[in-house]
Amino acid sequence: MTTEGKKQNGFVETVKTIFWALVIAGVFRSVFFQPFWIPSGSMKDTLLIGDFLFVNKMAYGYSYASCPSVRMPRFGVNIDAKDLCGVFDGDNTRFLPGVPERGDVVVFRHPATGLDYIKRLIAMPGETVQMKKGVLHIDGKAVELADGGLFEEPAGPQGPQGLRPRCENGPVGDGGNCVKSRQIETLPNGVSHGILNITNQSSDNTGVFTVPEGHFFFMGDNRDNSTDSRVPRAARGVGFVPFENLIGRADRIMFSSAGRSMFFFWTWRGDRFFKAVN
Repeated sequence: MTTEGKKQNGFVETVKTIFWALVIAGVFRSVFFQPFWIPSGSMKDTLLIGDFLFVNKMAYGYSYASCPSVRMPRFGVNIDAKDLCGVFDGDNTRFLPGVPERGDVVVFRHPATGLDYIKRLIAMPGETVQMKKGVLHIDGKAVELADGGLFEEPAGPQGPQGLRPRCENGPVGDGGNCVKSRQIETLPNGVSHGILNITNQSSDNTGVFTVPEGHFFFMGDNRDNSTDSRVPRAARGVGFVPFENLIGRADRIMFSSAGRSMFFFWTWRGDRFFKAVN
């Protein structure tokens, strides 16, 4: 074989290797685990901006939302899960379904925008939810709350988007100490987790929501800094989330970076590597 032929064969083999690597990665991402990078502070202090985790897609079975959306605006790529698997949309059922549990931290597809959101599952189908003076009530009964101390973080831009945290101790300049009150909330099934308070606002006092059959009610742990089921879709919120829109359960943080890029090793949070999500 000539040198020219060897080069052509080498090129073809390289293309084949890349192709099959992409196929395997696509299958892994679609069927087993989906990577998810925390972009905002709505789940503090359970999840911080810059936490990187894999979402367990086997936990609740599969629906059209299990297909990956590929969004790369810089390159003009915007492939939605509906473009790939839209034929399975609309019946609110799943293949090999698993039952979500109250308190699970779940990645789901926003019912209106199609974007991936991560929140905590608060209420099940048929239950009622209401916030009264910042206290969660499920089926008319207040959840158990205990003092959890303070959550403190440096004030200043966070993550690739440069988002600034809201602070209970008022506007705080860069480098200052941003403080929020922390409580331990225990849901009716015994799941306990931290929640944060920033101020008194409209989302601390709501009407009564009745969760429809086949839907779930989600909230962020950073209660005053979360767009979730407390805000109807018509008002640009999340509203009730259909069963088919669930993507998977967040079980463990694999990696965490406090900087603008995961490659800035000096900003890595070593104490959060392989940390369980509770």
